Formats: sequence, C-alpha cells, structure tokens
Amino acid sequence: MRIGLLPGARRDAMNLADTVRQVVQAENDGFDSVWFPQMSGFGFDALTIISMAGVQTERIELGTAVIPTFPTHPLAMAKQALTAQVACGGRLTLGLGLSHKPSIEGTMGLSYQHPLRHMREYLTVVRSLVDDGSVDFDGQVFQVKSDINVPGSSPFPIVTAALAPRMLRLAGEMADGTVTWMAGVKAIGSHVVPRIREAAEAAGRPRPRVIASLPLAVTDDPSEARERAARTYNRYGQLANYRRLLDIEGVEGPSEVTVIGNESQVEQQLRDFASAGATDFVASILPVTRDREASAVRTMEFLRSMVGRI
Repeated sequence: MRIGLLPGARRDAMNLADTVRQVVQAENDGFDSVWFPQMSGFGFDALTIISMAGVQTERIELGTAVIPTFPTHPLAMAKQALTAQVACGGRLTLGLGLSHKPSIEGTMGLSYQHPLRHMREYLTVVRSLVDDGSVDFDGQVFQVKSDINVPGSSPFPIVTAALAPRMLRLAGEMADGTVTWMAGVKAIGSHVVPRIREAAEAAGRPRPRVIASLPLAVTDDPSEARERAARTYNRYGQLANYRRLLDIEGVEGPSEVTVIGNESQVEQQLRDFASAGATDFVASILPVTRDREASAVRTMEFLRSMVGRI
C-alpha cells in the first residue's frame, strides 16, 4: 500500500513557499504521493501549487483530492490540468468530485441538479480532451466541441471522490479509481472496494485504485486525540455523503474513523486498510497534545518509516 500525505498540519503550511517545501521534503523522505484539496473559499489553488511543486521535484506523485467539478467547465479543467502535468513532468493524478449541495448551491449559487449525469458527462469531456486532444460531445449537461493543444503535455490518471453506490459504479466504469475521505476500514472493505472493482471488471478496465484518506495521529493519549478530532472534523459528519460512510462504519462521528494510537496500533490500522483493499493511504496529520509541533514530527517520522512496508 502506497503512503501519501495531505499537507497542512504545520502552521507554516499557510505560507505558499513553505507548502512547496513540504512537498520537496516529502519526496526527500520517500513518500509516494502528496495530495491537495480544493477548498471553495480558502487555501491555495490545487493545480497551481502542484505546478509550483512539480518544477522542484522529480519523483513524487502529485494529486488533487479533490477539485469540485461544478464551478469549472471541463474544457478549462482539462487545459489547467494538462499545464500542471507539463510542470510536474508527467506525475499528476487529477482527482475530481461533486463537492456537496450546501457548498455548490448555498455558497456558490450554482445548481446541484443531476449530479451523476453531470459527472458522467464531465468525465467524458475531460477524458476525450486529455487522451485524444479533442472532443465533440453533445450531452444534456455539456455541449463541447474543441481541440486542445498544451505543448509537452501527456495523458494522466483521473480519480473521482466516489462514495455512493452509483458514483462508485461510474468511477469503476470511467475513472482510474476513487479517493475517499471519512471512509473507515469497514466502509472501504464492504462498500467501496467491491462496488468499484465490480464496475471496472464489467467495463473491461484495469483494477482501480482505492485511495483512502483520513486524519491520523500517533500518540500515547488516544482519548485526548479523539476529543481533538471531534472538535476538528465534526462538521463532516453533517454532510450527507460522509454521513453515509459513517453509518456504514457503524460510528457516530468522524473522530471514530480517525486513525489514532501509538506506533504499533497505528501500524496495525494501516495494515487493516491494506487488507480491506486500499491501494493507497493518504494521511492528514492531526497534531495533538500541547506541543503540536512535536506531535506532528512524531507522526511524520512514523509515516516515513511505513513507506514501502505495507
């Protein structure tokens, strides 16, 4: 199982140059990948920072986890992603997602109607542009006829934030995998993996990646860590897409799927994810205890020791 990072646990992550340096350090430490979310109103633009980090690294995979599709036309998305692919020398994985109805409609004032149809057509257009260099598509949501030429670009993998059954089926049929958030071991093994693998097999596609991402803290005080996780991540339990996963897991809130424990306990939890079918685990480091810097360092050192061992 590949081990990746979601940067941002350290206070200096709000500094653009230092965020890029975190990616460089992750490559030097041997991590397999670094992933960036696209938040609607704060943080850096994911593909822009991947482009910046890409020119300063040589090996590490750089991915988005994920970029909401509703605010960006697929032609514009394809062009920006192909540009980032050039900047990082062919190491981009584009993660796309629907986001959530309260964000798309409440915050942005856009329609969230027919999300499955929207994603199917979006993937069709982006795939055609990225893989073939042109698209001629007349759908119900998108009508796009265009060539695309980004010098030096090459096709890249596309994963989606597929969580619900129909979205997992679509991911298996059309994407290279799924990247999840708030999916515990049970949800990965009993819900995500069998559905996406079955769809991929039926479509004649290669076995898809299942990229499980969760907060993680290495600590000797799990109770304190879970209290902090509850305060930090409780809002995710209020969103329908994540609530479904938590219900499958049989837990009340996000703190109960956060990966917490000492080194041996967390190692076992990571091995459980691998056994459940996760191909990748991407950690969002959760600093705990009063010395947050020391906590983040301990967790980072542990994760570094796990690369290539699971």
